[in-house]
Amino acid sequence: MKNPIRPVDDDARALAVDLIAQAKFGALAVETTEGPMVSRIALAQIAGFGLVSLVSDLSHHTQALQHSPRVSLLVGEPGEKGDALTHPRLTIQAQAVRVEHDTDTFREIAHEYLERLPKSKLYIDFLDFVFLQFKPVQAHLNGGFGKAYVLQPSDLAA
Repeated sequence: MKNPIRPVDDDARALAVDLIAQAKFGALAVETTEGPMVSRIALAQIAGFGLVSLVSDLSHHTQALQHSPRVSLLVGEPGEKGDALTHPRLTIQAQAVRVEHDTDTFREIAHEYLERLPKSKLYIDFLDFVFLQFKPVQAHLNGGFGKAYVLQPSDLAA
């Protein structure tokens, strides 16, 4: 059987970077004691910090990260027309790093995060909220039918 993974090229890198830049939400997969779990989370790409999400310590997915910070994050939504499987999507395997509430880093991220997701102002000051910064380990790009790539963190740099 022929390997379906294509060599990474500039078009694949550009598509992956674009999918990340456009992502306002994504599907976050974590490992719980009961097994895998997927949650929809809000996302923003923040200069100097990469892809981040504001999450509550009360949520099941945030609690699961205490046991294992390894995550899988899916970004890229199907268009309004056509087969959903022909639209590009990116799965990022990453380490989730907490950015605690009362830190300079939290405040620095919060400023830009609120510009991108202003409704977060309703709960960003709640003390149970922290940012998760996603540090990519590897990514899998499906650019549409027959366009599969495995990307490294350096391929995702804007």
